[in-house]
Amino acid sequence: MIDPLALEPVTARAWRAAEEAELGAWRLYASSGQSGRINACWPLGAPDRPVDAAIAAVEAWYRARGLTPKFKLAGAAARPPDLDRRLSERGYETGKETLTMVGPLALAVVDGGVALDDQPSDGFRRVFADPDFGVAADAEERLAALRRIVPPRAFARLDEGGQAAAIGVCAVEDDWAGVFAMRTAPAFRRRGFGRRIFASLAAFARQAGARRGYLQVEADNEPAVRLYWAAGFEEAYRYRYWWKPLTP
Repeated sequence: MIDPLALEPVTARAWRAAEEAELGAWRLYASSGQSGRINACWPLGAPDRPVDAAIAAVEAWYRARGLTPKFKLAGAAARPPDLDRRLSERGYETGKETLTMVGPLALAVVDGGVALDDQPSDGFRRVFADPDFGVAADAEERLAALRRIVPPRAFARLDEGGQAAAIGVCAVEDDWAGVFAMRTAPAFRRRGFGRRIFASLAAFARQAGARRGYLQVEADNEPAVRLYWAAGFEEAYRYRYWWKPLTP
């Protein structure tokens, strides 16, 4: 079993926000308002004040930055345990679930067709910024977060026919390796490129000293979930975002 209270801080250090703050054991992350993880409060322990006052402080902190107040509740790790009820009573909305999956890093070697770099290459950026994956502002914010990953790290790219076809990123901290930004360009899907990227990142992570991997994937992304199950990863816990729309 994986304790979210132990793994969540590791994931936060890998996918760093542009700005961070604390309210006791509540962690506040802010960037430009696109990606959920780096634009939300992670309540992983007791705040430094009564809960309702802490929620109000979180709301003020995000609104001062022109951002929507948002909380990331990671299953039983959220503190206090009734925080979801409190947020609902304050008018917060919630969305679909995201899985955190963990698994062993299989013995493998880096695929000869996969390039591993310390920085995102031009081809990597082209795939990452493909409009099929979202708006340009979202890609820009996420690329900035990827550049903040502390080494050891690897930006993987697989080319096909002279074009960047698939990408992924690995961040290593001690025994753990996080896998992020797994994307295959629309024209190259269903050809096994994602599996090759994933295996190469796992091989890199093992060489860097990691033995276990983690990743996040939307619960309804069935193709991706199947890929990770096939690699030996299993669901560790789920999380949801809760947000309060900005009012005039």
